Amino acid sequence: MSIGAVLAVLREEFPDVTISKIRFLEAEGLVTPDRAPSGYRRFSDRDCERLRFVLTAQRDRYLPLKVIREQLDEIDADAASGGAAPRLLSSARSAVAPATDFASRGGRVDRETLMERTGVDSPFISELVRNGLLSAGPGGFFDEDAVRLVEAAAALANFGLESRHLRAFKISADREAGLVAQIAGPIAKGKGTGARDRAEELIREMAALSVTLHTQLVKAAVRGALD
Repeated sequence: MSIGAVLAVLREEFPDVTISKIRFLEAEGLVTPDRAPSGYRRFSDRDCERLRFVLTAQRDRYLPLKVIREQLDEIDADAASGGAAPRLLSSARSAVAPATDFASRGGRVDRETLMERTGVDSPFISELVRNGLLSAGPGGFFDEDAVRLVEAAAALANFGLESRHLRAFKISADREAGLVAQIAGPIAKGKGTGARDRAEELIREMAALSVTLHTQLVKAAVRGALD
């Protein structure tokens, strides 16, 4: 298949995928299509399967390419030794804490649905908005990330933490985002094909490491408080 044909196949499941993204994944060594004598890429069904594996891992598990590459290497090694390579991502392992999928913010959740799905009332939503922890997008709709945020805030509220207490988390997150932006920003603005894809991949990996680091720091601090 040509790269255009591959794009048409993948877009049925991944509407946001682009030719630039496929070329970026090739440059990163995740897929190695053959080349026709004319120089055009020729993708096999196996290449398509690997691309689907990578895109699913990024979309559903928010894994950085480093981890995905390790999983693909293990699959290739199993296949070379006579084992069966899994066709689905369900058997893949996650070696890092999940980060945020920065490529897209799925879902359109209105305020009533947000309350219904999280079990909170309207004043609780308003309080989160007032304290800068939650914000609606165009048209007043929220997304799936907002649902998870409200669920976490509601669970913490059951322990006695009000939304005003959670502002410390927001301040910390803003500072971390600023540090990541200082590194990824110049890469995203760079010249050449795949600059934005490289920046998004860097952000995904740094976010995953940031979540892991934050978790370990909180655990250590809480352990110290208990002692």
